[in-house]
Amino acid sequence: MRDPSSRHDDLATYRVPLGADTMEVELHVPRLQVEPAETALVHRVVAGDRLDLLAHRYFGDPLQYWRIVDANPVLAPEELLEPGTLLRIPGRR
Repeated sequence: MRDPSSRHDDLATYRVPLGADTMEVELHVPRLQVEPAETALVHRVVAGDRLDLLAHRYFGDPLQYWRIVDANPVLAPEELLEPGTLLRIPGRR
């Protein structure tokens, strides 16, 4: 079931079989956003940084944390918060 309020709602999907039976899962095609390097900022993570706090600082809205996650592909968002990590902060929209 799709959620029309999701930022992924307009993305293409594909189906992947889960095994020999007929079960499948629907996945979204990853969104690639190529942005000119000059419009992105770089932030060095320090202890206490959180994605919502960084989104508030750079975008004025803590719910925009997903933009930072999308700009820094990792397996899990927690990987972004290791002190010393350089984060790419996309430009304002």
